[in-house]
Amino acid sequence: MRSDQRLLAFGNQLIDVHLWLREELAGLREDVDAYFVGGARLRDLRAHCLTFCSALTRHHTGEDDSAFPEVAEQFPELRPVLEELRRDHRLVEDSLQRLEALVAGLDEEADPAEVRREMDSLAALMETHFVYEEKRIVSALNALNVPGWDRSLPAFLLTDDVER
Repeated sequence: MRSDQRLLAFGNQLIDVHLWLREELAGLREDVDAYFVGGARLRDLRAHCLTFCSALTRHHTGEDDSAFPEVAEQFPELRPVLEELRRDHRLVEDSLQRLEALVAGLDEEADPAEVRREMDSLAALMETHFVYEEKRIVSALNALNVPGWDRSLPAFLLTDDVER
């Protein structure tokens, strides 16, 4: 979706971003596996990891800073759900930091099993978080009326393949 198109269903767009993030993680997993069998350059793997981690962090920070306050204001009954989602964000961020450190240390004889375990952990965290979030707040996001969001994509809806 281009930034000059009006967003009518923020929750549906959120699902699209989650799908994109899942695909990016799958691509990163493939790059890690390729690296361990000698088929990927370390520099490219590190760049992909950094790009993915930055995108996921931007998404969650955007939710915490803009989407969740709007949802809380317009749907106060969802405040406990939003707190749970924020706790999930911290768990995901911790996993991202561990993954980045592991990828940064790959040239120092890293244990492939440890890297894969961290990726599995991150994937499980993301999946449970995304499914819960989609079940609990998509309809509220679709009902939001936030002046300005129809002119400019909020940070939690940005992907690398959209025009900003």
